[in-house]
Amino acid sequence: MKLSFTKMHGCANDYIYLDCRTTGLPQNIEALARKLSARRFSIGGDGIICICAPQTPGADATMRIFNADGSEGKMCGNGIRCVAQWLREHEASCAAKDPLTIDTLSGPKVLRYQGGGSWQVDMGRYSAMAADLPAVNMGPGPLVRYPLAVADHSWEVTCISVGNPHCVTVVEDVDALDLEKIGPAFEKHENFPEQINTEFVQQLDPTHLKMRVWERGSGETWACGTGTCATVAAMTELGLCPAGQDIHVALRGGELIIKIGPDHEVTMTGPTQTVCEGVTEV
Repeated sequence: MKLSFTKMHGCANDYIYLDCRTTGLPQNIEALARKLSARRFSIGGDGIICICAPQTPGADATMRIFNADGSEGKMCGNGIRCVAQWLREHEASCAAKDPLTIDTLSGPKVLRYQGGGSWQVDMGRYSAMAADLPAVNMGPGPLVRYPLAVADHSWEVTCISVGNPHCVTVVEDVDALDLEKIGPAFEKHENFPEQINTEFVQQLDPTHLKMRVWERGSGETWACGTGTCATVAAMTELGLCPAGQDIHVALRGGELIIKIGPDHEVTMTGPTQTVCEGVTEV
């Protein structure tokens, strides 16, 4: 069977995008995600994102994300910007529509076009409470400056949910970390029954950060939109970054701009890029 796809990325967080609005999800989508995401052996990517029919009144589409290991995620900040850009380029009713609303498993998200392929996303509110991650054996929260033993080392972490769970740690030199060693230990820590995304952040100044991320189900990726939002939320909780100002976060694949508004509301602004379109045999 031949399958049409679009390869896109946001700050090098790359996914294979499938138009599933009329067909629904492909059969065996988990196995398909593992097969097509394999770098050097297939199209390659951090996973598959299916653009499906909207689920709520007034929405323009639904995003379903399947990681490179086949597991399904609830939300992807870089991916949802690419979905918006795909709709703007491929769906006539969305070509000039602004804002767009895209349903996700963590609720509908509103996106505003900034020009040049850049989008701003209303990411919703963040939470540092254990039940929202979920996290166990750590008390109810807020989980700020929490000591966590991982890989024979004690880390001071701040745990943030932005629709999916994140564990943020401030470090002196983010480039010196061996994420291949410590990333899986965080991801599969017993305190996180649904596993965890993990961010390591180095502060350059109050409004500029440098970050690396280990994503559950995908390993180290060059960018993570929700992870960047969680990182800035954590740095705000720690009193290291100011709320209400643009915080510039340098990732391996580019820069995202995050702002923490009133009542823990988060907005994210960042680019999108179409790599190619094609047809593959599955």
